[in-house]
Amino acid sequence: MEIKLIKANLSDAEILWKMQVEAFRELLEKYQDFDTNPASEPLNRTKERLSMPETYYYFIVYNDNVAGAIRVVDKKDNITPKRISPIWVMPEFRGKGIAQLAIKLAEEIHGA
Repeated sequence: MEIKLIKANLSDAEILWKMQVEAFRELLEKYQDFDTNPASEPLNRTKERLSMPETYYYFIVYNDNVAGAIRVVDKKDNITPKRISPIWVMPEFRGKGIAQLAIKLAEEIHGA
């Protein structure tokens, strides 16, 4: 299985947002958590995150297919802990360990 991360930028905001809405839609429908579910966030929120200097979005690519995305928050100050929020794998690619491998790749880039 080949997994790679490809850095996204502000011009990718709409693609990332549409993927996020689709990836989290089922959970939104099930739990009706409109205030917290990423599927109910507006496009502007994705654009805001992409504009933050400490934010790094990556497309998760599995066997040459965009299978999801991961956002790493890394202030690069060696003090503030790094975090991932959000990460998603599209429904048709789930159950293959893709998210786990994407996190490992993100740690290789940004540190643990």
